Amino acid sequence: MPYIKQNNPFIVPTTDGKVIEEHYGLASSGDNGFSIAHMVAPPGWGEPFQTPKFDEVTMIVKGQKQFEVDGVVVVLKEGESILIRKGTRVRYSNPFDEPCEYWSCCVPAFSINTVHREDFIL
Repeated sequence: MPYIKQNNPFIVPTTDGKVIEEHYGLASSGDNGFSIAHMVAPPGWGEPFQTPKFDEVTMIVKGQKQFEVDGVVVVLKEGESILIRKGTRVRYSNPFDEPCEYWSCCVPAFSINTVHREDFIL
């Protein structure tokens, strides 16, 4: 088939209020070359540092998102994007007062086995 139309993305179960809808990737379509997901991070959300074995592009649709990249804090706003190279230690969070809506694309596809998250310490 020359195309695949996605009308039922995989909803990743979460316990932190973050919405993750994977349109293509390991969980949704079995693709391991890349993954793309639509996400909404609630105010006050954050996850542990990670050092993934994939490149990740994040594009902000609404709100703001904070990135701690190898000790440097970067804040992205609506209409901005960032590429985090594989092997980079990074922490994603939304310390702001509004939800952050964004798209994320990983190459190769996101995998819990290759994200290499650290233990979360507040």
